[in-house]
Order: sequence, then C-alpha cells, then structure tokens
Amino acid sequence: MGKENNPRRVADNEAMAKASMLRISPQKLNLVAGLIRGKKVEKAMSDLTFSKKRIAIDVKKCLQSAVANAENNHGLDVDNLIVAEAWVGKKMVMKRGRPRARGRFGKIMKPFSEITITVREREEQA
Repeated sequence: MGKENNPRRVADNEAMAKASMLRISPQKLNLVAGLIRGKKVEKAMSDLTFSKKRIAIDVKKCLQSAVANAENNHGLDVDNLIVAEAWVGKKMVMKRGRPRARGRFGKIMKPFSEITITVREREEQA
C-alpha cells in the first residue's frame, strides 16, 4: 500500500552527494572542482586537504559524503572509487550596497553556489 520507490538518479556503480548554499561564487568554486575531476578518491582527498583555497574544506566534506553514500547505501568498494563528475551550479545572490559619491548607490553582490560530486567504482583491470 506504500508508495513505489523512486528510480535511482545515478547508475548502479555510482553514488552522489550535493553541498548547497556555499557562500562563494560559482567561478571560484569551479576552480576547486576542477582539481578533483577524474582523480582517484584518495588523491582528491589529499589535494583538497592541502589546498590553500578556503572553500576546499566544504568540497572535501561533500566528497566524504559521496564516499560514505557509496559505501553504506550502495555497497561499493571505497578503494576503487574515482571522482567521475564534479559540477557547480548557481544559487541565490544576496544584494547589498553602500553609498558612493554624488548620491549614487554601489552594488555589492554576494553569490551562493552549489556543488554536486558523483563517485564511480572503477572496474578492475584484468
């Protein structure tokens, strides 16, 4: 009598995690996402740990969540995971301002963004 299950959004050998409302512009966040695309999970974790970018901490949390989802929800092997996709999207923009010369108003835009990370289990090479 219950509802039917929703179909999976990713393949059987994949897991996904999303971090939303990150207080950084999507362009800056995409630079950090580009660091980890296509890498093994261990290498991506170490790159994020030693990155000098402030947002790398939040991206690492999202990657850890994707790995935990793969292990606990989908039964994938953590040692064979790679970062299949990492894409960035825009969220809202807070509009602030300050007075400028001759009665004008200076716009200050404070953008938010989101990141979605998909990890995939790599097939073993025979």
